[in-house]
Amino acid sequence: MSGLEGIARRYRVLLREEMAIVPADADARTLRRIVGGRLRELLARDRVVLPTADVDVLVEQVVDDAVGLGPIEPLMRDPTVTEVIANGPASVYVERAGRLALEPVMFRDAEHLRQVIERVVGAGGRRVDAGSPMVDVRLPDGSRVNAVLPPLAIDGPLLTIRRFPTEPMRIADLVELGTIAPCQVDLLGPAVRRRVNVVVSGGTGTGKTTLLNALAAFIEPSERIVTVEDAAELRLPQANVARLESRPPNVEGRGEVTLRALVRNALRMRPDRIVVGEVRGGEAIDMLQAMNTGHDGSLTTVHASSPADALRRIETMALMSGLDLPHSAVREQVRAAIDVVVHLVRSADGARTIQRIEGRDPAGLRPLDRALLERLVQERCPSAA
Repeated sequence: MSGLEGIARRYRVLLREEMAIVPADADARTLRRIVGGRLRELLARDRVVLPTADVDVLVEQVVDDAVGLGPIEPLMRDPTVTEVIANGPASVYVERAGRLALEPVMFRDAEHLRQVIERVVGAGGRRVDAGSPMVDVRLPDGSRVNAVLPPLAIDGPLLTIRRFPTEPMRIADLVELGTIAPCQVDLLGPAVRRRVNVVVSGGTGTGKTTLLNALAAFIEPSERIVTVEDAAELRLPQANVARLESRPPNVEGRGEVTLRALVRNALRMRPDRIVVGEVRGGEAIDMLQAMNTGHDGSLTTVHASSPADALRRIETMALMSGLDLPHSAVREQVRAAIDVVVHLVRSADGARTIQRIEGRDPAGLRPLDRALLERLVQERCPSAA
């Protein structure tokens, strides 16, 4: 153990004992200032003599440990980092520009990582322990956190933090990045404005939610939008937006509010548009029924490997609703409800692009063009044609 690390360990313990000096309602910046100031007072009291640069490093490390996320706190302050992944205490990866790389940082041991997990999960109002060793939570800044503890995590605690930009990306930003081409904007913009139902599909990390958020900006400001999400990520620019977020059960197994319950409730909220962040289960049937019963222009995302696979997955999830509907009836609902499927892919270099845009045709899906779009608009909402 280095001399600096030995000093840091001692003052971590002292600060932990003095955390009562911190106001319970202090924000993150105030918290860091108070704890950092107290640490410098303790160093002066104990006549700890160190070079100024070492004192600054020591204070930052100890404060990160006391009130932040330990060794990954600097990564969380880096605006270029979009994901932080800890595969145990000695293996920390980050994603920048869509590519993962191993970082030269590590936790002291598995217990240190566990303490950080408990702190970050607690900041989201949840808990994780031996009785409930797996948790998914949203932090106040919008980041999504997933944590898994032993014995489910065989080689030590696992932590994944997905971060989102402070300002959501607009269509113009996605055009500049090459995610969407101007000619595709010319199709999708009118499709959203003129109330066709759109599904964004793709694999994990392909940018489905980012694109959904950008497309939703085409909705007229006069329309009332209700968003339904597992973890609230959408940030729409319109004023008349009602945001709903599901809730998992507590440690006693009570209090759960599912996506399906929220989708059903959204229908009672006088929505012009319903935007479901992602369909994952039985809520698919309620979404399909909403799309087919006057809530035209609804938007959602789904994990899928192709547009056709997106429709099949939605069929399968709708069949999981427990309503005992014939497969043929569910398939007909899917065909009638979904007008356009936008499929995203991520290349090896991390670039995210729209691979295909396909529209509903009597013979199945086919590439969307202006003629097909006009027909879909006429079928979906004749007054918008």
